[in-house]
Amino acid sequence: MQTPWQTKWPERISYGMSDAADNLVFQMMTTYLLFFYTDVYGLSASSVAILFIVARLADVVESLIIGLMIDHTHSRWGKSRPFFLWYALPYVVFAILTFVTPPFHATGKLIWAYVTYLGLGFFYTAVNLPITSILPTMTHNDQEMTLLGVIRQFGGSAVQIIVAVFTLPLVAFFGRGNQQKGFLLTIVVFGGISLVLIWNAFWQVRERFTDPQRSHQSWRAVGRMLRQNQPWLIISAVILLYWLTTAIKNQTTIYYFKYLLHNQDLVPIANSFTFAALIGVVLIVHAAGHWGKKRTMLGGIALAIIGQLILSLGTTVTHLTTIFVGIFINSIGNGLIIGLVSIMIADTIRYGAALGIQAEGILASTDDFGVNVGLGLGGLITAGLFHLSGYVANHGQNLATQHMIILNYAWLPLLLYVAMLIILLFYDERRLQAALA
Repeated sequence: MQTPWQTKWPERISYGMSDAADNLVFQMMTTYLLFFYTDVYGLSASSVAILFIVARLADVVESLIIGLMIDHTHSRWGKSRPFFLWYALPYVVFAILTFVTPPFHATGKLIWAYVTYLGLGFFYTAVNLPITSILPTMTHNDQEMTLLGVIRQFGGSAVQIIVAVFTLPLVAFFGRGNQQKGFLLTIVVFGGISLVLIWNAFWQVRERFTDPQRSHQSWRAVGRMLRQNQPWLIISAVILLYWLTTAIKNQTTIYYFKYLLHNQDLVPIANSFTFAALIGVVLIVHAAGHWGKKRTMLGGIALAIIGQLILSLGTTVTHLTTIFVGIFINSIGNGLIIGLVSIMIADTIRYGAALGIQAEGILASTDDFGVNVGLGLGGLITAGLFHLSGYVANHGQNLATQHMIILNYAWLPLLLYVAMLIILLFYDERRLQAALA
């Protein structure tokens, strides 16, 4: 029997806008930071590759630390909610510092990049992980949880698309030919909006279902629960592969249009077709209620595969319309996938509680873990392959680099989508639902 709905629309919208706030900065980092480091700041592709993998290794540890901090926080505001208040400002400050370009020598530039990027990664985790961990404490109504997850992802996806489409025009507007100034002023604008939205989430969102008795358990008990939580293990693998795919493709987009089509101005147009992700997000409420979350996500992955295949064929014949159609279809599938992630993680948190352990911090950390490791590996693969193929910033690229760009933009993401589909087939939704009934 369903419990009554607990949340009202101001709280729901504020919850959704918390993810939008994070994505104002996060999308700039995933889509344009590699390009900023190599073509604007002047770091070598090999140096950036090493930076990305070091940062992601640090983020693995940070995700666990923040998860444990959430599980051991018992304030008058709750467990997850205080993190919005405490860490929003340092998150925005480090986001801005990451796009500052001090006139240092090569070593000084690299040190600056390490300090600011590692700091940004830590504070991103500190404000983003609570968005996932707080969801199962807001309501126990399955329909309401799905609605909250959809609202969250709609806000996050809308902002991701806005940033992807409008970042380069804003850089051009603010910079007037100076990309260093343009990127800095753009992140200042995004950061200011992000700060307001994160603090608004703190004031509006409430935690209603927490059980301190089941939060402080031994490491052995928590580890046993994680091993028994098969749905969590499967969805964790899917999240990792999704963000690996996203990182590889998104970071390569600007290189494909700049160096193969010789028209960087096409990037905002190509990214505008990712608005179709919102279609997928909106479809979740009906589709998940009718077919279940697993089958809905499988359908999303299948759509993403079809779209990516069309895009790949478009790059083979260099046909813009085919590429744009592929992006559109792929984005609908992506909307279905990513829109279900936080909802299915919330289910695994409740499943862990059914096994006797309430550890929303640790279980929710799989989302940030997957994001951070996926982005790190994606950045490493992209930058590493570019380095090996002889990439030279702001010059015509050799044939090997051109092939690498197409591989990263088209064919490698296609293979990763197929791997996601196969892994999700093992997700045992029936066992999870039986335990939560």
